[in-house]
Amino acid sequence: MNIVLLGPNGQVGWELQRALAPLGRLTLLDRAAGGDLAHPDALATAVRALAPDVIVNAAAHTAVDKAESEPELARTLNALAPGQLARVAADLGATLLHYSTDYVFDGSGHAPRAEDAPTGPLSVYGASKLAGEDAIRASGCRHLILRTSWVYAARGSNFAKTMLRLAAERERLTVIADQIGAPTGAELIADASAHALRMVATRPELTGTYHLTAAGETSWHGYAEYVIATARAHGTALRVQQVAAIPTTDYPTPARRPLNSRLDCTRFTRAFDLGLPPWQQGVARMLTETL
Repeated sequence: MNIVLLGPNGQVGWELQRALAPLGRLTLLDRAAGGDLAHPDALATAVRALAPDVIVNAAAHTAVDKAESEPELARTLNALAPGQLARVAADLGATLLHYSTDYVFDGSGHAPRAEDAPTGPLSVYGASKLAGEDAIRASGCRHLILRTSWVYAARGSNFAKTMLRLAAERERLTVIADQIGAPTGAELIADASAHALRMVATRPELTGTYHLTAAGETSWHGYAEYVIATARAHGTALRVQQVAAIPTTDYPTPARRPLNSRLDCTRFTRAFDLGLPPWQQGVARMLTETL
């Protein structure tokens, strides 16, 4: 299997380098090597020249608030470039694996969203990611679109590390408690992706759109409390005495966030015969690596 990986140095991309390696020949295509999503035509030319069997797009415009002030760039990176990749995949008979987000939904209600639930993005970022999905499906290429949420990794910055830094500096923290989702490790996403690609290679009927997150749910406030309690159990000295719960309205941001980020992953677990571990398991592992 000849695999091209875009965005190899991001959170998910870094883990994909490891997870995809056993599947075949892996070519990393970062910006310097021609994998710049800001130039979709040049990107398509670079990918086409490699004649891959599988294209994995782990690159995107993920700065949610910044996207509000640069909608054209968000559209180029999250919609136009994936559309070009999809057309290359269709021409080559390749499979495209692309990552999307719960931000394609409006975040209303309390039930987990299934793949066929009505979309309704609240932000430029969400709208650009939905446009990318639509472009991929319209191309007719074989594809896997994996929607995920609240992604973190041991490498680089993440919410847990920010909470621990603030908890060491302050006696009181305020954290949003009315946004609900599942913290999902890049490691889990990468391993599940590799498994899915291996199955799709022999069972192309499994292509399509899926939801992929860790099991369970929490709020950002619950996430913060779990991180702090776990760190203390590891012997980390923290100054914080109170983690106060606040509503989203108390923390305005340029982009609106969905309150309900729950995704129903039943279709993925059944199709690929996988169990998704509880979110606490991955977070605890990440903290053990970083504390």
